[in-house]
Amino acid sequence: MGANSARIHHVGFAVASIKETGPQFAESIGVRWHGEIIHDPLQQARVSFLSSGAAPAPALELIEPADSASPLHNFLAGGGGLHHVCYEVDSLEEELKRSRSAGGLVVKEPLPAVAFGGRLIAWVYSRERLLLEYLERSSLAVQP
Repeated sequence: MGANSARIHHVGFAVASIKETGPQFAESIGVRWHGEIIHDPLQQARVSFLSSGAAPAPALELIEPADSASPLHNFLAGGGGLHHVCYEVDSLEEELKRSRSAGGLVVKEPLPAVAFGGRLIAWVYSRERLLLEYLERSSLAVQP
């Protein structure tokens, strides 16, 4: 991350069923889960967030496939688990430019995310094959 003041927003963990996994997962790591599950048709996923309550602390996102076409099925077939790290960035355009120059592969161009009120996200594989999600701190998609 450049001088973009990027910070870790959340870590995504793929599960077969959020409803079945959420309560035990939250208890096992000592955080809260409010039970809200958000469907994002553009991502073909359902997501839910677990939080420690400490304001600047990154959240943990549970993600599950929303339908049979979801690419998450392949990931879950390999056992699931840690799926991605999400960074919140000032400029998605600048971050994608930086990622490409560092050898990253943009696998999903910017699109609005339901879970973040329409703020733009994009997905990048780093050279080291780490899946990164970038969330724009403030997107035009959410401004009145």
